[in-house]
Amino acid sequence: MNKLNKKDIPQDVFDIYDEYAHNKIDRRQFIDRISLYAVGGISVMALLDYIMPNYKDNMVISPQDERLDSDYITYKSPNGGGEIKALYSKPKNITGKKPAIIVVHENRGLNPYIEDVGRRAAVEGFISLAPDALSPLGGYPGNDDEGRAMQRKRDRHEMLNDFIAAYDYLAGHKDCNGKIGVVGFCFGGWISNMMAVNIANLSAAVPYYGGQPTAEETAKIQAPLLIHYAELDERVNAGWPDYETALKENKKDYTVHFYPGVNHGFHNNTTPRYDEKAAQLSWQRTIEFFKKHLG
Repeated sequence: MNKLNKKDIPQDVFDIYDEYAHNKIDRRQFIDRISLYAVGGISVMALLDYIMPNYKDNMVISPQDERLDSDYITYKSPNGGGEIKALYSKPKNITGKKPAIIVVHENRGLNPYIEDVGRRAAVEGFISLAPDALSPLGGYPGNDDEGRAMQRKRDRHEMLNDFIAAYDYLAGHKDCNGKIGVVGFCFGGWISNMMAVNIANLSAAVPYYGGQPTAEETAKIQAPLLIHYAELDERVNAGWPDYETALKENKKDYTVHFYPGVNHGFHNNTTPRYDEKAAQLSWQRTIEFFKKHLG
């Protein structure tokens, strides 16, 4: 069989994968439902191989990139005194203090894609910190299925506190000038929104296809927002009208972009939901936004 292309895959398969990736169905239900689309020479295994993440072949910035110093650090969690592991990346031979970006993972822990995004931010001249909210459970287990199962065991507000603690860690760091932003994806998009709610001095927030705060929470936001949504992401987009109303009523500083014809997860270049045009444009906008607001 020839190698699959995105045009070979019905939109229903992407929608079913979205349900699976967000714990709406279990693995058996996922396989049973996509098996209905294993027709015309396309096997179930071929569909699975195609739609699941491929981290090995899709890294943008190598962990050994000579432009960066990148390594793991730990900082204290406010939830019982444990420690959170995080990937800390910065431009090599840094001089003076730099602005910082917190990179927040999806609902599966600090996987290779999110580590890569942290390094992408660092090559743009920022310090970056990509924490692993699975640290209290042993950390990202090496695959997303187990990562999702582990993350379901944690309270999301406790995880929010762990990412707020990342802000505090950076605010006192010798390399940081005190200007700190956040970018997050899916679950990390919700975290980005909620960090804007809870951190008065946050300099900027960029949620990608993330869940929205309540109207009461939105009123507390002080940071400027750059919000990215996928046109085909009906599940997350359903919360946008109320969020937009609250942002407008409270005169918040925000910009929103809907990327046409793309799915939830379009920035993640390790899965076929990736859309190169939308991902590159959204990331360009993100870096420009951070350069404007973090200086």
